[in-house]
Amino acid sequence: MDIKRVLVVLPHPDDEVFPMSGTLARLIDAGARVTYVCLTLGELGRNLGNPPFANRVTLPAVRRQELEASCQVLGIEDLRLWGYHDKTIEFEPWGPLDERIQAVIREVRPDQVYTFYPGYGVHPDHNACGAAVVRAVQGLPESERPMVLCAAGFQESPGRPPDIVNDIRPVLRRKLGALHAHSSQFALLGYTEKRPEEDPAFMERVVTERFWIYRFGQ
Repeated sequence: MDIKRVLVVLPHPDDEVFPMSGTLARLIDAGARVTYVCLTLGELGRNLGNPPFANRVTLPAVRRQELEASCQVLGIEDLRLWGYHDKTIEFEPWGPLDERIQAVIREVRPDQVYTFYPGYGVHPDHNACGAAVVRAVQGLPESERPMVLCAAGFQESPGRPPDIVNDIRPVLRRKLGALHAHSSQFALLGYTEKRPEEDPAFMERVVTERFWIYRFGQ
């Protein structure tokens, strides 16, 4: 399948890094244009850097800058920030959110849409975001529906093996660059200090990206 246009819909800055940044980098290298819709600025994220360099007032701006830096590393040129409140996506009225996602799908006309698998994204915002994407796509005529590729939590599975497993070693340095860009969130966890070749568990997490094709009506 020749992928020319890709839409990514995720709730927080940094959600792209572990589940799909390598895949997106590979798609971009192959000529695809990626539009990334980020629903919030992650202003309620628990981490403020290590040592802390942000606070509750400055964190939204910091995370926006980090996301822009991550996109630059990966080659994503079309980043859209929708400004919803962090940790409230599950409470957003379905109609307006679904219609907004449908509108960007009709505008971008993606071959593929990437999001979280509803119910298997670990975080309530992840699950609510994925559910909104599924509803939006399902509301389109079948002939207009793009393929929806869903990521799950690292140790989560929607009851079946993934449909696509990507080894992203060829673009590993760019994935690590995206990870380093989000230093306010990842430094405290030690991720920005890890050398993947020296940590097999970390290596497994970063080099393999798994996706489930959402099967409508099943």
